[in-house]
Amino acid sequence: MVISDLNNGDNFKIKNVKLRGEIGKRLADMGFSKNVEGKVIRSALLGDPIQVKIMDYNISIRKSEAEGVSVELIGK
Repeated sequence: MVISDLNNGDNFKIKNVKLRGEIGKRLADMGFSKNVEGKVIRSALLGDPIQVKIMDYNISIRKSEAEGVSVELIGK
């Protein structure tokens, strides 16, 4: 499961980030790393971008970036 599969309000725990290069590094710098918990706040009408709350701040990421972050659902 990846972040883009989740619905608004879903809580998740990051399993791994599959993105490489600059995008993967940027996400890691913003806190997207293994075992970090977050929440999907909302997504745009067509699912791009997706707003997530991670480490007490909100981040908007592209759907293509969200598809590169494996997560597990941890409930609401």
